[in-house]
Amino acid sequence: MKTLVVRLPEALIAEIEAEARERKMSKSDVIRERLSRPSKPRQPPASFAAISDLIGSVPGLPSDLSARKKEYLKAMGYGRKRPR
Repeated sequence: MKTLVVRLPEALIAEIEAEARERKMSKSDVIRERLSRPSKPRQPPASFAAISDLIGSVPGLPSDLSARKKEYLKAMGYGRKRPR
């Protein structure tokens, strides 16, 4: 096994130490166990759910703008020198 040095916040260290004492195992074992747990799928933030029906519905813009932004900007003349 290889060694890895990681700096953790005091609160997390205290939590890991308490769990290790409680379960009568080493801190390294507790950390290894926590790291090997499958992570929970991330939920989109609540604000995302509130605006999800609006995404892609800005009037005047194409619905596929995120996929074709370069073509859209080129057609609009973005980046061209303008007369002063």
